[in-house]
Amino acid sequence: MIESEFLKDNLKFVEKLKKIQSFEDFSEKDLKGILEMSKLRQYEPGEAILKEGGFDSCVFFLISGQVKVVKNDESLGILKRSGDVFGEMCIIDASPRSASVIAIDRTVCMATDASYLDRLKGKDKFVFSSILYRIFSQILANRLRITSEELSKAKEEIERLKAERNES
Repeated sequence: MIESEFLKDNLKFVEKLKKIQSFEDFSEKDLKGILEMSKLRQYEPGEAILKEGGFDSCVFFLISGQVKVVKNDESLGILKRSGDVFGEMCIIDASPRSASVIAIDRTVCMATDASYLDRLKGKDKFVFSSILYRIFSQILANRLRITSEELSKAKEEIERLKAERNES
């Protein structure tokens, strides 16, 4: 892994963040605040970004490349869109990583260190906690919607198979 310094003075990166759906509604000031607690990390193909059972305080935003999410040696999916987020569950509930994330090809992520929030005081802490949790809520709502659709399809398939079996 290759890691940059904190991105707080990188104005060019603020413009890139504005193009990512998770960040498009935030002010330039808020985006600069997020960059103060973020670094760019580059991973090579096959390199683990997160390890199942591990713990740290970073949430990751995919900038480029592709990653696969793996749990118990089973692939759960591939993330490949700029702005895709992973690692947020560990931040939300302070639990160990629930899955591993592995770079498929050369991958660049923005790693945002949520422990930085502990150093903030008053309004700043409230503002940046709100920003992160708003992003998390959007992500989790989308994942819940997808999971609900998949569950509904699975239930329909089970009912169809039961009906076929009863007809035989």
